[in-house]
Amino acid sequence: MTEYWIRPEQGTLHGSFSREAEPVLTIDSGDIVRFQTLDAGWGVEPHPYGGGSRKQFEPRNPERDRGHALCGPVKIRGAEPGMTLEVKINEILPGSFGWTSAGGFSHPINISLGLVEGESYHLNWSLDTQKMIGTSDKGHKVTLRPFMGLMGMPPDEPGIHPTSPPRFCGGNIDCKELVAGSTLYLPIAVSGGLFSTGDGHGVQGDGEVACPALECPMDLVELKLTVREEMHLKMPRANTPAGWITMGFDEDLNKAMVQALDGMLDLMTEFFGYERKEALALASLVVDLRVTQVVNGVRGVHAVLPHGAIK
Repeated sequence: MTEYWIRPEQGTLHGSFSREAEPVLTIDSGDIVRFQTLDAGWGVEPHPYGGGSRKQFEPRNPERDRGHALCGPVKIRGAEPGMTLEVKINEILPGSFGWTSAGGFSHPINISLGLVEGESYHLNWSLDTQKMIGTSDKGHKVTLRPFMGLMGMPPDEPGIHPTSPPRFCGGNIDCKELVAGSTLYLPIAVSGGLFSTGDGHGVQGDGEVACPALECPMDLVELKLTVREEMHLKMPRANTPAGWITMGFDEDLNKAMVQALDGMLDLMTEFFGYERKEALALASLVVDLRVTQVVNGVRGVHAVLPHGAIK
């Protein structure tokens, strides 16, 4: 097992997914990669207090770098379509600052709530990573629970693909349960996988209802990337401190819910040998359905089977 570092710099940063992208690193299955990431907005410094613009990473390619600031891609030897990439999240350490905003721009949620007009409400956050407390410039305090909003690989389709929607092969999942100690399983769509990560969140509620979470850079994201040849998935799943999770993504929240539930029935039949109707009956008792996010165009639902729920 070899350990590597990827830091945000020209050549490692990109704001899109593409199967044609050149990998910045090629590793063996089971190697560890440590990432340092910018916040989703490419900032290299905090927002100034009282408003105004801040310094962002430059130069950027207007076609390739219009999305979230991602580090990668990483090619994993032996990764082939139909296999699964196991992403073990060993450690996540936020940087010292972050930001949140709400309203002031056209988005379906802001339109529905009547919050499009005027300026956005903006909060700057100072992050104490020893106490794991975030303090805003208005005096709010929240407990940090950091995770990466975006972990994924490109689909097997030509061209450049945006970072904003989650896909079957990962992307902007924004699932708050993917904290350190979790393992994410992603279907591989292209040879080598071409894995990237970014969009660090200091903390987020289910839904991410304002569009941003507590957006922040990450000083350390340690991931162990392992190819699972024997595992064949249709959609992502994860083993987290909260329990086993299956995911669904669709513009229609109902369809996303069915995908997540279908994946949970697959998991329960695989783990426990249940028939699907039996699995559904038990799922009605112990499985929670949660809205992952509603802001990325493609909405997310995750089903949670808590550890030990079925004796």
